[in-house]
Amino acid sequence: MSAQPPADTVAALVGVTRTFVEGAAQRTVLAGADLTVARGEIVVLLGRSGSGKSTLLNLLAGIDLPSAGAVHVAGLEISAVTERERTLFRRRHLGFVFQAYNLLPTLTVFENLLLPLELAERTGAADRARAFELLDRVGLADRRDSFPDRLSGGEQQRVAVARALVHDPDLVLADEPTGNLDLDSGLAVLELLDELTRRAGKTLVMVTHGREVVGLANRVLTLSDGRLVEAGPL
Repeated sequence: MSAQPPADTVAALVGVTRTFVEGAAQRTVLAGADLTVARGEIVVLLGRSGSGKSTLLNLLAGIDLPSAGAVHVAGLEISAVTERERTLFRRRHLGFVFQAYNLLPTLTVFENLLLPLELAERTGAADRARAFELLDRVGLADRRDSFPDRLSGGEQQRVAVARALVHDPDLVLADEPTGNLDLDSGLAVLELLDELTRRAGKTLVMVTHGREVVGLANRVLTLSDGRLVEAGPL
């Protein structure tokens, strides 16, 4: 196992390389990448489609494993534990916002919001109250009993943002969270994500190919030819 990052670090890549075999060829998506994300930071990762941004998120989530190097999240070298341990770790410590919302169509808005709590075995009255408070903060308390197909795309993504935060995760990962939304709805979701994460002191890593989100970030990085390049503080 690799050395632990500094105590205030929520996520770190240490010399991470990720390669894929495609037919007779080998493609390198990340090449010796190093990244340290401190508690409370909002980091935006820019790059063209296919540059490896989602792969980097999958590595931070323990969904994918590096070909070389180590991935640390919330004090655990997540790249060095079993698949079951990674699954249980995600349930308790990570929140996700996806481009495609990923709400379960057979569950109501409130039931979708409660799902991360149930997976983390946190179903007490205080947790349910927190879930309803979050739903109110995203402006959808009156839609708690609606099913996702009755909501607009922007409303569904607002539910998804609340769902990512409801179990009080150490790290929130957002993959093109406005990719399916029109400009106005997308900006509203970004403002909401910024407000809810920054106010709660949450750590957020967000990937996108658009530059409209850079104003939210403490740091901006670009991913190109397998290399992470720091744009510096904004």
